[in-house]
Amino acid sequence: MSGPYGSPAQQRSGPAHGEPPARRGRPSGATALVAALLGLVAAGAAGYLPATLFIDIPSGFSLGDLPVWTLVDLGGYLGAGLFLLVGGLATIFRATAGAVLLILGAVIAIGAILLEPTLGNGGYAAYFEVVFALNGFAAVDRAVLVVLAPLVLVLAALRPTFSYLRYRAYVPGQW
Repeated sequence: MSGPYGSPAQQRSGPAHGEPPARRGRPSGATALVAALLGLVAAGAAGYLPATLFIDIPSGFSLGDLPVWTLVDLGGYLGAGLFLLVGGLATIFRATAGAVLLILGAVIAIGAILLEPTLGNGGYAAYFEVVFALNGFAAVDRAVLVVLAPLVLVLAALRPTFSYLRYRAYVPGQW
């Protein structure tokens, strides 16, 4: 007869009754490392647009002359680039915070990408048509960011990424 907690045989099995605990191997770091490397590439792509805009500002013109939403968009690209850069490096060095920073950077990059078409008159269809025509380095840069930001977001948020970053091997006799 079986009780509310299963059969008596099931109740006796487990580590408390002499069976060794199930061993889990070291988690694969594939998703974490791919997310980190793609995050570093996306950081370069996100930082390219504001950097070239700042360099190409004509004499007598200042950032204060730009509309507020354009400045917000540029700040979004810079913030995304910074979060992705630090997150990618931290993930390579196995810090759990690196994956969180990659997620934040990817979300900010996606927000900046989605904000940019609203600043012009063409809308989303015209914007993405120009971006994916890949005419010029600025369009290629944006296309790279459009593709990599969601990939980094998904890869950094996966359970195997966090399992790998949190895994610490137990070595007997070590503190």
